[in-house]
Amino acid sequence: MTDHRQTNAARPVRRIPLEDFFRNSQEAAYQISPDGRHLSYLAPYADRMNLFVRPVGGGGAVRVTSETQRSLAGYMWADNGRLLFMKDTDGDENYRLYGVNLDGSDLRAYTDFPGVRTTLIDDLEETPGKVLIGLNRRNPEVFDPYRLDLDTGELTQLAENPGNWQGWMTDHEGRLRAVTAIVDGVNTQILYRATEDEDFRPVLTTNFKEMVSFMEFTPDNRLVYAATNLGRDKVALVLMDPSDCRELELLFEHPQYDVSSIGYSRKRKKLLSAYCTGHKEPVRHYFDEEERALRERMKRHFPGYRFGVADTDKAEEHYLIYVGNDRTRGAYYYYNALTDEARKIADTAPWLHEEELVEMHPVTYRTRDGWDIEAYLSLPPGYVPDDAKGLPVVVNPHGGPWARDVWGYSSEVQFLCNRGYAVFQMNFRGSTGYGRKFLEASYKQWGLAMQDDITDGVEWLKAKGIADPERIAIYGGSYGGYAALCGVTFTPELYACAVDYVGVSNLFTFLKTIPPYWRPMLEMMYEQVGHPERDREQLAATSPALHADRIRVPLLIAQGSNDPRVNKAESDQMVEALRRRGLPVEYMVKENEGHGFSNQENRFDFYRAMEAFLEKYL
Repeated sequence: MTDHRQTNAARPVRRIPLEDFFRNSQEAAYQISPDGRHLSYLAPYADRMNLFVRPVGGGGAVRVTSETQRSLAGYMWADNGRLLFMKDTDGDENYRLYGVNLDGSDLRAYTDFPGVRTTLIDDLEETPGKVLIGLNRRNPEVFDPYRLDLDTGELTQLAENPGNWQGWMTDHEGRLRAVTAIVDGVNTQILYRATEDEDFRPVLTTNFKEMVSFMEFTPDNRLVYAATNLGRDKVALVLMDPSDCRELELLFEHPQYDVSSIGYSRKRKKLLSAYCTGHKEPVRHYFDEEERALRERMKRHFPGYRFGVADTDKAEEHYLIYVGNDRTRGAYYYYNALTDEARKIADTAPWLHEEELVEMHPVTYRTRDGWDIEAYLSLPPGYVPDDAKGLPVVVNPHGGPWARDVWGYSSEVQFLCNRGYAVFQMNFRGSTGYGRKFLEASYKQWGLAMQDDITDGVEWLKAKGIADPERIAIYGGSYGGYAALCGVTFTPELYACAVDYVGVSNLFTFLKTIPPYWRPMLEMMYEQVGHPERDREQLAATSPALHADRIRVPLLIAQGSNDPRVNKAESDQMVEALRRRGLPVEYMVKENEGHGFSNQENRFDFYRAMEAFLEKYL
């Protein structure tokens, strides 16, 4: 029988322009007004993502912001006539809150306080004209809750943070009812009150490794739906009494994955579903048959694609649906639940063609100490896993590190595959969603067992014959940048070169230069990463900048000057150590960026440099 599968050699591959992968989306972040009459979205203006509004029924769009320095960081509808948006300054992450009418009038800064970060606590959907926000205005290390009047701009402080309160929860009436706090540096405490007239009182104290998270109050505001791993390995969804954190009923638990989110209908006042992130397919458990039937009707419109509800109007009759897969940046559809009609309203990147892009293959490998690691392998066009042999590979560990990679579209992955590289991403120990034991296995294992998981993945690729052992690079951002530096420092024989993007290089200086609002969690970070005194030898042994003499391959390092998480000194000291030894190191610094490059022209510069670097050394 003839094998008709095309190989890379048999099929010419178009070299897609780099800018097509990394330019701003044509339209993105669609939302619908509460009354269902207007659509809002972000689109480019002066190469920055600005806010636009247009009627649902058609007609011209109005640009309501005109930012030229930096794209908006996020936005939301305040009511039917007004939108709120956030922006920072050159990547400093000190977000300020602004408001604007849907016709572009009455643009106002609500929290224009230099050096202060604004967080959103509750949109107060049932209280038009008001929102709850957090500000670290009084003390840069802690956030106090305020009720903001959007008409007058008046800020009313609702409580004073004693210094260790980290998060707030409101009930369905917008009343502050629960607080999470850090006590003794490493314990997490939940404080609760039945009414706003009462003081908060502690109801549960656990070690930070144990988790209880109130996700939503029940419709009567008495009990809560909570995600918890108390007494179990995987995070489960339970019904809980918030007055004493007694677990009343187990609602859903998955044997392999943590519960990560729930669906709740404000209109119907009902818990709808629970959600886990799977290796490829999501896990969704329904509590409501009407919701299950609605999702099945939606699904029939998008065969072969993944979809999710991006937004809905207050009546829950009209939906915005995001539709995509691993080979498209995605599209938005307007769905009428009353008529079961779906209408495409936007392609996010119509210049990218699905048939030219590649699949992301879920794979699994075993570590030296017996963990099964879920990973993703993407191959150059024309290859399938069975016939992929001797390829140049870019190993791409994720940032966080307490985050995870997921199946889906990635501009970086598609760009690298289009240039002829295979890309390998792995959810090393500590990646979230896999239970408490897997998470705790990462504590104080930066550069040790966590790095071994990455190394074991590379050895798996070599044993399968997929990777050419002489042509393996490692690239990552943030913690992934640290892992890239560890890879070429502690296993220098594995890699031909490395790219470090806003990565940590020295664990001592990293722990000293964290943002002020991380300081209440510093003792917890010492438990997770290591203590600069008690674990001094270990931190010294796993800080690549202190062992630059072991590196023998070229590096590309990129850094934002205003990065509040990974200080520029992390990259400076690494570059200095390498240059002292005469090793090839390219260093890109962007003065108007922070933890990652937001501005389109800076992204282009970085990926151009990466393209030339990999071409030269891989």
